[in-house]
Amino acid sequence: MNPDAHHIWQAPRWALAVLLAMLGMLGPFSIDTYIPAFSGIATSLNATPVQMQQTLSAYLFGFAFMSLFHGALSDSVGRRPVVLWGLAAFTVASIGCALSQSIGQLVFFRAVQGLTTGAGIVVSRAVVRDMFPPAQAQKVMSQITIYFGVAPAVAPMIGGVLYQHLGWHSVFWFLTGVGVVLWVANYRLLPETLHLSHRQPLKVSNLMQGYWQLGRDPRFFLLALASGIPFNGMFLYVLSAPVFLGDHLALAPTQFFWFFVLTISGIMSGAWVSGRMAGRLAPKRQIKYGFLIMLGVAVLNLVFNALFTAQASWAMFPIAIFSFGWAMMVPVVTLLVLDLHPERRGMASSLQAFVGSTANGLVAGLIAPLVMHSTVALAAASLAMLSVGVVAWMLLHRRWPAIGRTAES
Repeated sequence: MNPDAHHIWQAPRWALAVLLAMLGMLGPFSIDTYIPAFSGIATSLNATPVQMQQTLSAYLFGFAFMSLFHGALSDSVGRRPVVLWGLAAFTVASIGCALSQSIGQLVFFRAVQGLTTGAGIVVSRAVVRDMFPPAQAQKVMSQITIYFGVAPAVAPMIGGVLYQHLGWHSVFWFLTGVGVVLWVANYRLLPETLHLSHRQPLKVSNLMQGYWQLGRDPRFFLLALASGIPFNGMFLYVLSAPVFLGDHLALAPTQFFWFFVLTISGIMSGAWVSGRMAGRLAPKRQIKYGFLIMLGVAVLNLVFNALFTAQASWAMFPIAIFSFGWAMMVPVVTLLVLDLHPERRGMASSLQAFVGSTANGLVAGLIAPLVMHSTVALAAASLAMLSVGVVAWMLLHRRWPAIGRTAES
């Protein structure tokens, strides 16, 4: 924690949470806003469905790759410069997307968007721990998750309205405007939270040493799996929403918003509960309860889909409850990751984001297309991905039982 934290930020804690959540919302906006315009983009650019899928995969893998470096750079040059340069590059990439005249150009600029979006998302986690002690940091992280939860619900609505009235180019002009607003807001408001005494030398040898230090730490690897993989048990349904909602549940496109309302409500309420538990309940117990909720509802979801034909009256609620459990435990796991090696919090955030975003890319490009044809297959894949996180947490708990016993551990 920065010893000058109280002087750096004197506004209310929630105000910093809002600023950092806006950085985190850039990712969902970059993914979800242009999805309603898929058909229009494909027609305009003579693109095949496979090529359109590449615009999403290019973004996700670009995000995963550059996530390795955003946090590490912020450990050396500071949090603020990485955020501002990342937002500036994202804005330029969004202009490129808006002006694209071929599918190849769009795929390229989407990849650049992915390379730059992670700067704010990755660095914002390190900023939280720079500024607050453990219990307060959990509350702020929970507040960020609450605000962040709004983005996936709002983004498709905005994208749909823009596409319908102004065409698909307007979606990327909107993202350009978002980039400009965020750059101005962070230029004026975001302080430099990394203390000079905590900066790491900007040398290749030092970076490699840091990656080796984290990469060979099994605690970090298990925590990254516990936080990053279970998310895909929910994200799988978001990616498969057109088939899951339209084909399996026979909902009209105008009714899709119910799925997103339920899912986001689960995220926001779970994050709220996590914030209320901060300082009152041992982190490891909170994580345990989150995993138990997800595991119980995932098993029931599989059983119900195997025994009954999925109906809109019940099939969306398991995903919402799963989201609740995930949001209740993920702020705690994230803080445990950041505190394993306090001198390299930025790098830890980078590697954690890399694990999660790589998994997201694999789910989007490989798993979702394989299982979305069946509600049973969707439920089984969701349970399988959660199981990876559960096993990772159990192995960590058995080998290092002291981790998460208190907020300071």
